Amino acid sequence: MHIARFFHISVAAFLLLFSLTAQAEEQNSETCTSKPGVRALKNYPDVFNFYYENDMFTGTDRNYTSGMKFSWISANLEDYINDPCLPKWVRQLNRISETVQPGAFDTRNMVVSAGQAMYTPTDKKRTDLIKDDRPYAGWLYLGLAYNARTEKQMDVVEIDVGMVGPASMAREAQNWIHQIRDIEHFNGWGNQLRNELGIQLVKERKMRVLEISNPGWPKIDAITHYGFSLGNVKTYLNAGMEMRIGSYLPNDFGTSPIRPASDSNAPLPEHQSRRLSDGGVHAFIAVDGRAVARDIFLDGNTFSDSHSVSKRYLVGDVAAGLAWQWVGGKITYAHILRSKEFREQKDAQNFGSITLSLEY
Repeated sequence: MHIARFFHISVAAFLLLFSLTAQAEEQNSETCTSKPGVRALKNYPDVFNFYYENDMFTGTDRNYTSGMKFSWISANLEDYINDPCLPKWVRQLNRISETVQPGAFDTRNMVVSAGQAMYTPTDKKRTDLIKDDRPYAGWLYLGLAYNARTEKQMDVVEIDVGMVGPASMAREAQNWIHQIRDIEHFNGWGNQLRNELGIQLVKERKMRVLEISNPGWPKIDAITHYGFSLGNVKTYLNAGMEMRIGSYLPNDFGTSPIRPASDSNAPLPEHQSRRLSDGGVHAFIAVDGRAVARDIFLDGNTFSDSHSVSKRYLVGDVAAGLAWQWVGGKITYAHILRSKEFREQKDAQNFGSITLSLEY
């Protein structure tokens, strides 16, 4: 019930923001200039993404065992700074965007997200502290990201703020899911990490380095990414690449499982009004490597004693999947293989990731 309540509150918050935006438009309609404002934003539909990841797709229940994220991707925000038709909070956010992403970009947009992740050891029956396996941990967070793009490049800046520990409600969420699926509960949640406020700042650059499009042949592209994360939740450097092939390739910057800066719904080019305006199928394969300086889910709490294990400093993911897009929506499935993350880990991890995108 706790996790359901959290998502109800999140949805209500989003609806409230939209309501305030509409009210501001009505109140300022008489003083608006001829510049594009809220009415122009309505010509560019928003996108809503729902991510669900779980190792049940591979028949396991351990390590990174489940993740959910809901995100709202705004319409383009180019030139939306001084327009009196826009609510003040939107104009202020756009000023932040130009501060954290200086430079010449064609278009910008923003992403608001809410998510939860949970981590468990392998043995669900033991109630004592399992010293040679990863800690029980949960992460409940809100995120704000800015995307700024040119034709072949997108820069992303994201900040996530949330709670690690019992306040993440990971135990309640997992018990609820296991009860629905009639699966045995994990018994060791009393040993989970302590409550800690988590902050993570992420910056990443994505670049389309290859495009092949010949009539009668499948389309192919390749997208690289590199960046960093700073914070008490995770601190790392990362880099990777994705290749896509199919009858239709979206005008975005790739597909990714849940991670900061992963929402690839780029701002639209000036001549386009919709992201999901056409249909098709494409397959993809992606790799991501990380040099990890800190991972709270392995290193334990920052400011208090807690369970910890000896993490590996180099970690990598390989993902492969299929995406089907239709007018107004897209569904993606990816299978991810993640290398061992700590010294005592016996096997690499596999899990599945489903993403549903809807344009409204």
